[in-house]
Amino acid sequence: MKKEHVLHCQFSAWYPFFRGVTIKSVILPLPQNVKDYLLDDGTLVVSGRDDPPTHSQPDSDDEAEEIQWSDDENTATLTDAYWIAMNSSLKCKTLSDIFLLFKSSDFITRDFTQPFIHCTDDSPDPCIEYELVLRKWCELIPGAEFRCFVKENKLIDATSNQLILTLWNAVLTGILSPESLAAGNGISQRDYTQYYDHISKQKEEIRRCIQDFFKKHIQYKFLDEDFVFDIYRDSRGKVWLIDFNPFGEVTDSLLFTWEELISENNLNGDFSEVDAQEQDSPAFRCTNSEVTVQPSPYLSYRLPKDFVDLSTGEDAHKLIDFLKLKRNQQEDD
Repeated sequence: MKKEHVLHCQFSAWYPFFRGVTIKSVILPLPQNVKDYLLDDGTLVVSGRDDPPTHSQPDSDDEAEEIQWSDDENTATLTDAYWIAMNSSLKCKTLSDIFLLFKSSDFITRDFTQPFIHCTDDSPDPCIEYELVLRKWCELIPGAEFRCFVKENKLIDATSNQLILTLWNAVLTGILSPESLAAGNGISQRDYTQYYDHISKQKEEIRRCIQDFFKKHIQYKFLDEDFVFDIYRDSRGKVWLIDFNPFGEVTDSLLFTWEELISENNLNGDFSEVDAQEQDSPAFRCTNSEVTVQPSPYLSYRLPKDFVDLSTGEDAHKLIDFLKLKRNQQEDD
């Protein structure tokens, strides 16, 4: 992953080309003094105006003032901060709602301070013009969101040695069904922490809709050959583009691993011609039963970072200080 790949996923870089297949959005420049305020540890004091509640679908012409927002200055949305909002979502009615989410997001801090983390090129960091992206509010069902991985302008369908081992481990642990082994990889259920019965039942139909959408609207039209994009499939089967992300570790691989996604050890030569043709259809990975439901990966963001570091042992100095404190308490007792 290179620094230019991060810049190409900046919202303003791709939105003009895909405006017709995504949610209506407004891009506002983020002044330096706002950035400084958001990085400061001071108190949140912002006043705002309340707007009446309004709901709309992605294709609605209703010019609702209520919005879902995300800060897409390179790749992040505020999924780590929704818990602090009064409605536990990214729906914002006032300016104070927006700033509360901003101030509560570690993702935003990372994008401000380490926008090119995991990039492999040694070139000087390019200047980023940070933006606030306001997106028209739509009630999106988590079970209808999917993440697609693209390599060389194709939904990934190569099967590697590492992927074979990973797939069989997933089957043995119940995360994937044996049928998934027949199709390679490329599309993942976005909210993999929950089991959605309709996804398993409509797997082939959803996969076909996503492939058709990709070939018609995305393939060869994005600025890079390797990238990740998120989509939403509504109740009528229509597919909507949600976001683009860099093809690299900075992007959550969900039910895949980056080792298997990046691997180029293709075993298609070991299959017959018919099997090879079937390999062209990317596998559809989803949570297959309630047994494999997992806790949300964003739960740790609700705790102070010191608590998280202590529980995971990531900060040795904090652990040493904690043990010293416990020892002193025992000596006092």
